[in-house]
Amino acid sequence: MFDLIVKGGIAVTPNGTEAVDIGLKDGRIAALGSLDVSKAQQTIDAKGLHVLPGVIDSQVHFREPGAEHKEDLSTGTAGAALGGVTAIFDMPNTKPSTTTPEALADKLARAKGRAWVDHAFYLGACAENVDQLGEWERLPGCAGVKLFMGSSTGTLLVDDAETLLRVLKGGSRRMAVHAEDEARLKERRPLVDVPSASPALHPVWRDEETALLATKRLLDQARTANRRVHVLHITTAEELESLAQYRDVASVEVTPQHLTLAAPECYERLGTYAQMNPPIRGERHREALWAAVRQGLVDCLGSDHAPHSHEEKGQPYPKSPSGMPGVQTLVPLMLDHVNAGRLSLERFVDLTSAGPARLFNLVGKGRIALGYDGDLTLVDMKARRTITHQWIASRCGWTPFDGMSVTGWPMATLIRGRVVMYEGQLQGTPEGQPLRFAGC
Repeated sequence: MFDLIVKGGIAVTPNGTEAVDIGLKDGRIAALGSLDVSKAQQTIDAKGLHVLPGVIDSQVHFREPGAEHKEDLSTGTAGAALGGVTAIFDMPNTKPSTTTPEALADKLARAKGRAWVDHAFYLGACAENVDQLGEWERLPGCAGVKLFMGSSTGTLLVDDAETLLRVLKGGSRRMAVHAEDEARLKERRPLVDVPSASPALHPVWRDEETALLATKRLLDQARTANRRVHVLHITTAEELESLAQYRDVASVEVTPQHLTLAAPECYERLGTYAQMNPPIRGERHREALWAAVRQGLVDCLGSDHAPHSHEEKGQPYPKSPSGMPGVQTLVPLMLDHVNAGRLSLERFVDLTSAGPARLFNLVGKGRIALGYDGDLTLVDMKARRTITHQWIASRCGWTPFDGMSVTGWPMATLIRGRVVMYEGQLQGTPEGQPLRFAGC
């Protein structure tokens, strides 16, 4: 007897894209094939839908506690579930920062009974905890270590080569890195500290060289330390050229925002609501990112979900904070790109399910296969919908994609065999659990 059968869908499995029923029992995938629905306590009719492995967003900033950001684990993970995302990795730049085992334990405790999706939390690297990170990165519920080479939202920063190398040598798990050169950011800051500054100057201040300098230094140091690094939100064609030479130590993330928006149009239309770090750049760089997706250089997608309130975003640039919500729009945006022919559905699955599971050694996630967790994202590839501010669950209440019509929409979210979202409505109560990592 199955707890639930997903009947009649087209599933993306390790065997390819195929018509197959999925039987779930005790939170795991127990059978694949032509299944008798009379042998299930519950059935989902997936006729006309594609069934994907649960989507994993490996970069979000829910920033709890910190009400000024208009986000918390409850609303952030609700947005994830509504958007078809089944698991998230939350970043450490909170107030206070997640830099100790006690802070990690506090976050895990806060998530219990409030998180709609499965979750893990990064520890933030800083000069004070360098010598302990190698031990702490293996704590339950820890996604690994996150390092900021350039200042962004929050106070975490490692901007000197000596400390960077110590962090790299001090652990063994793949480390996530925000690569912007802090010295160059400080040097170029006067460009935007003028009365006439506009958000269009954001990619001028945080220019291509700012990203390239940091990424090159990181790659050289990673190879010296023999440490795997995950370079987040890549934005430039030049960085991609360098990253292709360091596949032995480096994996690559891009965001849906950088694949969808381009300067100068986004700044003219959205103003500070298009401001994020690293910046949205021009069409040349966006095309380079798409080429890297097609050529297999990009390993995964992350939303870099980082919401701020209207009040915060309404401040004059550059006082306005960087960041935009994205966890809820990741799936519909990318399905629209699939329908436009920019990538295949199988490539999307690799970037958002199999890829993150493989990179971070997730246990039981990322595949529709026997014994794996019953995490499924059911999507209607033909559904045409409009993304709106009103749809967004984040307490910030906005999205840069308001009014955008997309083809392809998440219809149901299943986590460990439980239906968490169905046809746009959350189901039951929040029962997300900490993610497990092999070897930890």
